[in-house]
Amino acid sequence: MVGNSRRGSAWIAVLALMACVQAGAAVVTRVDRADIELNESFTLEVITDENIDLQPDISVLEADFYIGQGSQLSNTTIVNGQIRRSKTWTYVLMPRRAGNITIPAIAVGSQQSAPLTITVSEPTYAPPGEAEVFLTSEVDFDETYVQAQVLLSIRIYRSVATRQPALRDPTVSGVEVLSELAGDDRSYEAVIDGTPYNVVERVYALYPQESGTIEISAARFEARVLRNGRITGRKVFESEPLSINVLPIPDRPAEFPDATWLPAKDLQLAEDWSRDTDEVKAGEPLTRRVTISALGQLETQIPALDAPATAGINVYPDKPELSRSIETGGIRGVRSDQYAMIGVAPGDVVLPALDIPWWNTQTAQWEVATLPERMLTILPSGEAPLPIEPESAPATDDEAAASGDSRPAMPPTFWRRASELLAALWLVTLVAWWWSSRPVRREPREPAPVPLHKQQSRLLKEARKAARAGDGSGVKHALLQWAAIEWPEDTPRSLGALADRVSADLAGELRRFSSQTYGPQPGEFDGEALAKAIRSFSVLKTDDSSNDESLPPLMPAS
Repeated sequence: MVGNSRRGSAWIAVLALMACVQAGAAVVTRVDRADIELNESFTLEVITDENIDLQPDISVLEADFYIGQGSQLSNTTIVNGQIRRSKTWTYVLMPRRAGNITIPAIAVGSQQSAPLTITVSEPTYAPPGEAEVFLTSEVDFDETYVQAQVLLSIRIYRSVATRQPALRDPTVSGVEVLSELAGDDRSYEAVIDGTPYNVVERVYALYPQESGTIEISAARFEARVLRNGRITGRKVFESEPLSINVLPIPDRPAEFPDATWLPAKDLQLAEDWSRDTDEVKAGEPLTRRVTISALGQLETQIPALDAPATAGINVYPDKPELSRSIETGGIRGVRSDQYAMIGVAPGDVVLPALDIPWWNTQTAQWEVATLPERMLTILPSGEAPLPIEPESAPATDDEAAASGDSRPAMPPTFWRRASELLAALWLVTLVAWWWSSRPVRREPREPAPVPLHKQQSRLLKEARKAARAGDGSGVKHALLQWAAIEWPEDTPRSLGALADRVSADLAGELRRFSSQTYGPQPGEFDGEALAKAIRSFSVLKTDDSSNDESLPPLMPAS
């Protein structure tokens, strides 16, 4: 597979980042991106669950980074009566040089974090002329395989303030493609030719479903520019269109001719048990969980693991658990299959190895993830089994007389009395069942209150429905009710005030809706565009430290 050289070392940086985040560490550092350009800023977080009254020593960063804004956040959680406190310091950094730069260990009191490495490349994009606003589109692979992930990154560069911004997503044509949003929009700074730019980045994960060519149109950004205290007319900025070649599925490896096609950047196979496997008694259940984690693949595309039949143990599969997370390399899909196991009899039971063949999109070759075979020793249950008497044929009267058996013969009415007793018990059972199945009057219960997130989901659904139907008052009523739940102590009273608290795509549509509905010359609004914006948006976080639209420059403009 052929990829852009700038992204070639991203996976190495991600591995280094994953290695540094150790479970249970007192001080942990992490970055929002492991692969950046020399003229871009990134965010470093320092997290500690101890020494929360101290401050981290960030003087070790000054040699390789410009240090910008900083903030801190304290967090307290209570689980099962146990109180846990943590503190997070966030710093905006910009590298001073290109190359692989190691962020050294950062100390908080007597504890310190593990070092981590990021990759800083030379600047790729230059603004067209003296552009104050421009737009770029980029993919991490220009050649891929069927169902393999391709990351499409759209970046908006602004050196001036804008009003009523709206980003129009590009259209994807050619072969059938499944598109997923790979995380929330990211905001950072970039300095190009001495000019500081605020950058907003949106990343999509594309999964082609057949071989051929993917055509990606230009992305469009519309906004009014604020210059010298005056707002210009609405301007449109476009990126360059892109094309991706999709290759067919390669041949399966000879040792796995029936392998399920599973392309990924990385795949991990792990297992865990509900308790110690060294003390398993016959008849007692034991739970095994097998987890497949694939970077660059959706959780719904990860194949199920069928537990092989094993003599001496019964296996009962449970419903799998599917989840995903967002990383620098895209979407990581996770599938966990759970099995309940019960040993039948004492002895050694060998669970065979589990092999998962998968296609490595980084190296363009087949690899196999393996869980080695495991031996379980099933111990006796501790209960002695009852002795079983061998059955023998009933003796005839002559045989009984010949053997001298003087035991009295079974009376002829015995079986009749036994049948009558069983019939009586059956009748008693019927009466008891009828009595227990009678309808019982229950006191009416008050319905449980609907959770807030479900109320908000219902209101957003009503808003989308009203938008498609052209019902402006219904849209306003539903959105303001949703806002009253989201901000109960500082509720916006109008759609214009709500637009200042949501992401750019919905904010632009709300302002257009207000202008066309309540302006001096009311007209029809674009219901489909508004409904689409309501379906996918984010709530802006309030930054008390600054009221500016963008971060201040980390370096003075030349």
